[in-house]
Amino acid sequence: MGNSHFQFKQFSIQQDRCAMKMSTDAVLLGALAHQDNAALILDVGTGTGVIGLMLAQRFPGARVHGVEIDEQAHIQAAQNFQASPWKDRMEGYHAAFQDYVQSHAKTKYDLIVSNPPYFSNQLKSPNIRKNWARHDDQLSLKDLLQGVKQLLSQEGLFWLILPLKEMNLFKNMAVGADFSLRHEYQVCDQPGVHPHREICSFGKGEFFERVSAEIMLKEASGEAGRTYSDLVKDFLLHF
Repeated sequence: MGNSHFQFKQFSIQQDRCAMKMSTDAVLLGALAHQDNAALILDVGTGTGVIGLMLAQRFPGARVHGVEIDEQAHIQAAQNFQASPWKDRMEGYHAAFQDYVQSHAKTKYDLIVSNPPYFSNQLKSPNIRKNWARHDDQLSLKDLLQGVKQLLSQEGLFWLILPLKEMNLFKNMAVGADFSLRHEYQVCDQPGVHPHREICSFGKGEFFERVSAEIMLKEASGEAGRTYSDLVKDFLLHF
């Protein structure tokens, strides 16, 4: 969804001018992703750390790791983690996710989240850092799924947000990798508009009680949607 300026209640985010701005996608994923009794959490492509910080706020006592390929974003995520009330439970790693999986192969996470790059074979920006954030050259959905399968605990959940086309592709790949769809949220800008994003969770093995719902960002009046407001009110000012 569109990039926005967000003011958080319990932490502030530093970002350099070249970094991708925080998006509604990130805020929604950070507010919605969950797993009962999660003790170890991984944010894949953490950027400047907003999703990881939201999860640290939501899961008291859980350790949160963020892996990021872009060096400047990683540095700022580390600074944001250290400036937060949860600094003792947060740690950032500067690495490609594929390398991180190899170096942490024995680590098992209860909750993994990602707001991944998804553009494939499309015109690119001259800014290589924006390309890493938007395009899947450095992290394809296939590589993401393979890494998650290695690192996710047997009872864990993997949450991600994607446009509908890419999410349908990921769903098919996930089923082929013996994952099942557990949660499915369609995100709409306003009433009468087709959804542009889906937030889904996947777990290992079969599961037959899927949760499905719709998140409306705005009402017809232009006011913030009730479902969106309820999700972000504990994090953002002015809600």
